[in-house]
Amino acid sequence: MKFLKIVVCLIFIAFISCKNDVQTIEALEKMTLGIKQEYAPDKRVELFDIQFIQKNNHILLQGETTSRNALTILMDSLQKRNLKFENNVRVLPDSAVGNFQFAVAKNSVINIRSEASHSAELGTQGLLGMSLKVLDKNGDFYRIQTPDNYISWVDKGGIQLMNEAEIKQWDASKKVLFTALFGFVYAQKDIEKSIISDISLGGMLQYIAEDAQFYQVKYPDNRMGFIKKNDAVNYDSWLKNLISTNESIEKIAKKMAGFPYLWGGTSAKGMDCSGFIKMVYLMNGFIIPRDASQQINVGKTVDENLNFLDLQKGDLLFFGKKATENSKQKVTHVGIWLGNDKQEFIHASGNVHISSMDKTQPHFDEMNKNRYLGSKRYLGEKDPQIIDLKTIIDLKE
Repeated sequence: MKFLKIVVCLIFIAFISCKNDVQTIEALEKMTLGIKQEYAPDKRVELFDIQFIQKNNHILLQGETTSRNALTILMDSLQKRNLKFENNVRVLPDSAVGNFQFAVAKNSVINIRSEASHSAELGTQGLLGMSLKVLDKNGDFYRIQTPDNYISWVDKGGIQLMNEAEIKQWDASKKVLFTALFGFVYAQKDIEKSIISDISLGGMLQYIAEDAQFYQVKYPDNRMGFIKKNDAVNYDSWLKNLISTNESIEKIAKKMAGFPYLWGGTSAKGMDCSGFIKMVYLMNGFIIPRDASQQINVGKTVDENLNFLDLQKGDLLFFGKKATENSKQKVTHVGIWLGNDKQEFIHASGNVHISSMDKTQPHFDEMNKNRYLGSKRYLGEKDPQIIDLKTIIDLKE
């Protein structure tokens, strides 16, 4: 009987201990969620994925983050609570990539996926010559971060890994920007000879030399080739002379008319609605957020009355589900206002084409008019998420 009482007592103590452990873990998870909401609210651009495991007489922290500040705040909070813990959280980039914490896209378009697999969803794309941050490695895939801070995975065949010195040299080098929709880099100054690769709108390579007809260029993996001068420009000169206006937004947007829709696409080979917006603004000298749900949080709010009267050519129109008492607003589509007597806008849906908000027009888009959420203006607005590429050139000089 005495032995039974001892066993019951031990079980009760274990129960209380387990209950306390569960409560502690739940409290830590709640605290971590608060830190995440402040420092890494959007996992597309910042990672803070932390788990807690009760291990003997202490708590094991594991997971990964790109925010050292957020992790420091979490550990300080644990120490203030006098909790014993072991920190196994990876701060990316780490030893998985070593000194090769940078890369440059070496194919005309690189497909960047949500997971480290060729079958994973296409998240975004990168263009030839684009500089990238490298955060992690999983088999033949690297987790990278694009200039708009989008985090996803790309296979090793699409990038040239670089250390800090090499990426600085690449970024500082003179470039050639491809301005035609599609074309090729040739092995010789003869378009009838062999082709090194294709290249599409927005691709960049290192400038080596030029003559009357060709630019000689170098890839990030040191391949050499030639681009027809009619298809490209000196990047620095292009950017310095670039004047981004409402009309230039319209001109570039219409240049892409007919481009096919591709979920996750941000290139001439295929683009989704927000990828189209990105390309239009990139060719006007700006890096902007990747997705429509991010783009709506940037710039100046216009057309608050939703009547299209206060819009200017180049403004972004957002569409989706309006907020209700039980659900938040959901942005699912975006287009560019063209501003004329036909109330036209251009967007990627099926392909890039022009639609109208005027029900008297043959290309009236009733569905999108009914789900119109509002508009934002980017041109002329100061916003840290609208990166003017001219400021980068100024810093280099």
